[in-house]
Amino acid sequence: MKILVADNLSPAAVDVLRSQPDCDVTISDPKSFHQHLAEAEGLLVRSAAKVTREVIEKSPRLRVIGRAGSGVDNIDLEAATEAGVLVMNTPGGNSVSVAEQTMALMLALARSITQASNSTKSGRWEKKKFVGTELRGKTLGVVGLGSIGREVVLRARPFEMKILAYDPYVSKQWAEDLSIELVDLPRLLAESDYITLHVALTSETRRMISREQFARMKKGVRIVNCARGGIIDEEALREAIESGKVAGAGLDVFESEPPGDNPLLACENLVATPHIGGSTGEAQEIVGIQIAHQVADYLRSGVAVNAVNIPSIAPEQFRIIAPYVELARRLGAFAAQVAAGNPKAVRLTYLGNIADKNTHLIRNGGLAGVLNRFLSLKVNVVNSMQIAAQRGLNVVERHEMRAGYSDSIRLELETDSGTTTVAGAEMFGKPRLIQIDGIYCEALLSGHLTFMKNNDVPGVIGHVGTVLGRNGINIANFSLGRQETPPAPGEPLTAIALVETDQSVPDSVLAELSSMPAVLLARTVEFNHE
Repeated sequence: MKILVADNLSPAAVDVLRSQPDCDVTISDPKSFHQHLAEAEGLLVRSAAKVTREVIEKSPRLRVIGRAGSGVDNIDLEAATEAGVLVMNTPGGNSVSVAEQTMALMLALARSITQASNSTKSGRWEKKKFVGTELRGKTLGVVGLGSIGREVVLRARPFEMKILAYDPYVSKQWAEDLSIELVDLPRLLAESDYITLHVALTSETRRMISREQFARMKKGVRIVNCARGGIIDEEALREAIESGKVAGAGLDVFESEPPGDNPLLACENLVATPHIGGSTGEAQEIVGIQIAHQVADYLRSGVAVNAVNIPSIAPEQFRIIAPYVELARRLGAFAAQVAAGNPKAVRLTYLGNIADKNTHLIRNGGLAGVLNRFLSLKVNVVNSMQIAAQRGLNVVERHEMRAGYSDSIRLELETDSGTTTVAGAEMFGKPRLIQIDGIYCEALLSGHLTFMKNNDVPGVIGHVGTVLGRNGINIANFSLGRQETPPAPGEPLTAIALVETDQSVPDSVLAELSSMPAVLLARTVEFNHE
């Protein structure tokens, strides 16, 4: 596996990659990494390297982008997903460092540390000017109770601060268990002496602290943002500082970075740092090592930890469902290759114990198998749902705990010409087909298969053997099945056959197989990425 490091990753993280026996590592930098994209299967970045749509288009072999840190603002997620490239990050790896930066900015604001330092270094001794305030007894409003927000709460408690928190995705009971008072945003803004922001930058949170929100705050409030630039309306913040509504602000992030000649920087009561919240030696080593392991594990075994653009599950759960992701993919590929017409809907039914698992990746695998038959795009578990939605393909999932086999999957592919139904199970560590259109027929979902449907009359099996033998094609396995009852009185039963051969059966031989009147259908089935 070829991994390109495009940013300043910690030496320990690079050592992790180089210690992998199957890993070819290229070290570059944010300005020149573009010249190494052609061969890269994995790309590791921090915040400096910009992974744009153009970068992704120049990376035909790219399978995964790893961000050493939590924010993925520098990665075009839409382009990555369209290309089937997994994006993963390391949330929580730098939580302590960012939380400590938050506390440092709060203390700097409370005691005018920056201004007092500049004054003293310039030769003045202004003891009376820099009378500060204590954090003790003040109310801290924490917006966002993710890993960083929780670390801030832990560090604010020893300062004897009263803590309010706003997070619409956290349950009241969970907050009470941590002795955190969960309130709505208007109350937090109205009652807090300090407000610290720890939310991702999304369409909902962009400029969530605006003129309207500043108007709700008490006079003399202090604000800290170590999350993402753009959460605060910077012009509204400048006005609030100049009016005295906001006594001070500590910003580690800006809407544009670097901020250039931003008028906000001229405010005396602003403490500004260059996005260094997670920039400690300890944090960079932790997130670097973590993302190195994640990317290597994904390229080697498909384990997707901390995925950003697909449903992410724990490694132990992934190991349980991974065989069924592949089973679903092969069932989808089989159905798509034997069906006629253009796809309209895919319905997946999970039977047995897997019905109780997180089946999102299994669903995505089945869709990828179907769509790869009809499209020239690279379709995989990352982009299959997006592509299905773009093409108006209806996707339905069902979960049934009871099954004839302990764990099995049924996939129905509806086209404008009818519906093909296949079912399969994982047996002895291999994906096997167990049923086609209600007819039981068991075979491995691998190798070169020829699927045939015929009237159950004498001579068909002999005909198959004769045609293949005459063309020098050796039969490896031959599986048969037929209807239990005829479709109508007096009509022959429908039979099916799955013929595994040592080589692919060409179209000319399929035509010979189909020349017998009893043969209703003959299709080849191939499985890629085995």
